[in-house]
Amino acid sequence: MPNPRLLLDWTLYRLALLLAAPLIPLRLLWRGRRERGYLAHWGERLGKVSAPAGALWIHAVSVGEMRAAQPLIAALRAAHPDAPVLLTCMTPTGRATAEALYGSFARIVYLPYDYAWLTRRFLHRAKPRVGILMETELWPNLIHAAAREDVPLVLANARLSARSARGYARLRALTRACLERVALVAAQAEADAERLRSLGAVAVHVTGNLKFDIAPPQVQLERGAAWKAGWRARPVLLAASTREGEEAPLLRAFADTAPAEVLLVLVPRHPQRFDEVAGLIEAAGLTYQRRSAETPLAADTRVLLGDSLGELFAYYAACDVAFVGGSLLPLGGQNLIEAASVGRPVLVGPHTFNFEEATRLAIEAGAALRVSDAEDGMRNALKLLGDASACTRMGEAGLAFAARHRGAAARVEGLIAPLL
Repeated sequence: MPNPRLLLDWTLYRLALLLAAPLIPLRLLWRGRRERGYLAHWGERLGKVSAPAGALWIHAVSVGEMRAAQPLIAALRAAHPDAPVLLTCMTPTGRATAEALYGSFARIVYLPYDYAWLTRRFLHRAKPRVGILMETELWPNLIHAAAREDVPLVLANARLSARSARGYARLRALTRACLERVALVAAQAEADAERLRSLGAVAVHVTGNLKFDIAPPQVQLERGAAWKAGWRARPVLLAASTREGEEAPLLRAFADTAPAEVLLVLVPRHPQRFDEVAGLIEAAGLTYQRRSAETPLAADTRVLLGDSLGELFAYYAACDVAFVGGSLLPLGGQNLIEAASVGRPVLVGPHTFNFEEATRLAIEAGAALRVSDAEDGMRNALKLLGDASACTRMGEAGLAFAARHRGAAARVEGLIAPLL
C-alpha cells in the first residue's frame, strides 16, 4: 500500500520543481551578468551530454567539493586505470576547477537539474558504472533514475550538520526513500553517520575526511615562499575564503588596530566579488594592490587583494597567521585543513557547522583558535604575529593534526571496489 507521507512529500517536491521551472533560465541569465560561465552549456543542464559509457562518475557541486575529490579520484584511477572518468558540477567555478585539476583525462559537464525526464536522459546517455556524489547531494529524481538504470550510488565524504538534518527531516519520507536507494555512505565523522542513519541511510561507514589527503602542491609552496621573500619580511595576516558581510568588519578592525608594517592578504571566496571587495578596501581608506596585477609590493601597501584562482595554498604558504572565512557569520565556515597542512596557525569565527568535526579536532590539537568576531580575531591575530614561538607551536600542531587524519581516500576506494 502506498505510503501517504511519501506520496505527500513527492507531491510537494514535484510542485516546487514545477513552480521553479520558469525561473531557471532567468536565474542563469541573472547570474551570467557577473559570471559569464552561467551563459554557456545550457544543453548539458538539460541532460544533453556525450560521455564514454561505463565511466566512473563523480559529482562535485562546486569548487570545494571538486578539490576534495582529488585524492579519491587518484585512488580510483590507480585501482581502475582503464575506466573513463566523468565529472559533473553545478557552477562555472566548479567547472573551471575541474578543468584545471582533471581536464587532461576526464569528461567534464554540468549535471542536469533534478527533473525526472532530464535525469533519465542524462543517465541513459552517460551509462556510468557507478555514481559518486561528493558530500551530501540528495537529488530525489536523480537517485530514483539511478535505481531504475541500475547505477549504484555512493555518498562520499558525506557530512550532514544538525541544521541540514533538520531541513531534510521536513520531507522525512522522501529523504528516507532517497537514502535507502544509496548503496554506500562514506561519512566524514560519527556524528555525520548518526544523522544520516536517523534519516534512513543503511550502509553507512565512517571513513574520515578526504580533505586531509590533499597534499599541498610543491609548486604553490614555492610560489608562496617567493611572494613572502618579496614582501620585505613584513608580518602577514591572511584572511582566506571570506564571504559577503565579513570583509568590511575585518578591514575596519585592521585599519583601527594593525601596525603599519603588517600586511593583510584578503582572498574572497567567490571570484565574482573581487571588484566589490576592492571597493570595500578603498572605503576603509587602506592602500592596496591586486595580486592579478603581478607588480612588486609597494612599501606603503596595507592590503593585497588575492584576486586570483587556484592559488590558495600559495597564499597559506606566504602568510604567518591565517583566518579562515565563512565563519564570522552563520555561513558554516570553510576548510581549515589546508592552512593546517601548510603549518600555519589558524583562526576561525564562531560559525563552523559545515566543518564541525575538523574544526573541533584542530582546536583540540592546538592548531586552531576560535574567535568571537572580527575585532577579537584581529586582536588574536596581532598577538600571534608578535609571538613567534606561539606561531611555531600552532603551526607544528597543525602539521601533526593534518598528518594524523590522512587515509580516507584508500578507505573509501576500498568500499567502492565491490560495487564496480
